[in-house]
Amino acid sequence: MDEAITGSELARAMLEDGHQEIWCVVDDSCDREAMANLTNNDFTARIVSFDNGMFYCTGGMAWSCAVPIKIIPITQAEAGF
Repeated sequence: MDEAITGSELARAMLEDGHQEIWCVVDDSCDREAMANLTNNDFTARIVSFDNGMFYCTGGMAWSCAVPIKIIPITQAEAGF
């Protein structure tokens, strides 16, 4: 049975499949640290490419790790209105 693709491997696979501007949490050490950064929303970026072992965001910065995340708008009910 095949293992699920997760973390930075998933981001690379998505880019290879033609996805563009993937929202990710990013870090230069490991996927686990990237996910820890999500708690405070400190390091999120739209990843647009993977080249020479690095992920690149829309701002041109390079990152070692990029874990795809879901960012969706809240609804009126969720906002309490």
